[in-house]
Amino acid sequence: MVTPIIILFLLSSPLAISFIYSKFSDTPLNVTKYACWGLGIAFIFFFIGHFIQAEGMVEMLPSWIPFRLALVYVTGLIELLIGVALFVPRYQSLAARLAIVVFIIFFPANIYAALNGVGLGGHQWGAVYLLIRGPLQIILIAWAYFLCVKSHHHLIQPADKVLTD
Repeated sequence: MVTPIIILFLLSSPLAISFIYSKFSDTPLNVTKYACWGLGIAFIFFFIGHFIQAEGMVEMLPSWIPFRLALVYVTGLIELLIGVALFVPRYQSLAARLAIVVFIIFFPANIYAALNGVGLGGHQWGAVYLLIRGPLQIILIAWAYFLCVKSHHHLIQPADKVLTD
């Protein structure tokens, strides 16, 4: 059940580190840049999981789905492409939008795995795991939308640099 904590740590670390750095260096904080980097790191983590835990991921899919192992690898490569694109300013907004689509499209596999007690990443807990996974998906979607899409290129100035009337 450590995986959601790892995901949240990977997601938030670049933004947290850059926030601390901006406070000590008195430089503006580019929220979008570092939020996208965190999401990118999370997606690269997801990609790695698709290759290291490929057989477990296959079990997360119903048996009637053809080419399950190939599908796990292909979706892992999609996650890698999204992850890398989140580091490139030109593609960050598009990649974040694709990340949201991936979170929505892949969620039924998590529901299936939880309802069938698949022994991967907490799914063996059964339906109760969805009480963790569901909110995590909402956090990831909100992060992608509000920090990487909606507020694209948002800078926060240090407090002493803010102009007052």
